[in-house]
Amino acid sequence: MQQSAHHAVAPNGIIRQLRPSDLQRFQDHLLRLDTVSRRDRFNGFTDDSFVSGYAARSFHDGTTVIGYVEDDKVLGAAELHERPGLVPPTGEIAFSVERELQRRGIGGRLFARLIAHAHALGYTKLLVTTHPQNEAMKALARRFDAKLSFDAGETVGVIELAPAEQHYLPLWTQLAAEAAAQPAGSS
Repeated sequence: MQQSAHHAVAPNGIIRQLRPSDLQRFQDHLLRLDTVSRRDRFNGFTDDSFVSGYAARSFHDGTTVIGYVEDDKVLGAAELHERPGLVPPTGEIAFSVERELQRRGIGGRLFARLIAHAHALGYTKLLVTTHPQNEAMKALARRFDAKLSFDAGETVGVIELAPAEQHYLPLWTQLAAEAAAQPAGSS
């Protein structure tokens, strides 16, 4: 099988938690998403006004946003939204990667980092929701042991996390392994 041009060059950016000062970079990233990527991220069509408001709300309501940052631009993001009304402690997760960087492993790296962060915060269950045609998201969720079902026109994934005392790999170990995997000179 021939490798696509998207995989020819490894991404040079870093994965890190976004700071409050990154709000504009996060918003710009969401606004740059092409029509298909934006539909995949928001499970439907959205206009720029909605996207801008969404970015601001995410930063102001305590959402954890992990970003793929390259050349001072956020080009991919993973979000962890608390669902305080659900028991056990549950978070809802969402992902976006700009079209030219898709299928280069960035989504998987963001997913792994977000799961580690969710675990460190004490979540024991994560939800991911997408439309039924988003095959890339469904495949990524399955890689992280999501149990997928179809409900009310959406695909819903549930990821059960082991309680903190049973988790086999401490967060610092995961972060150290991730840092070691970063390209030289990218930190």
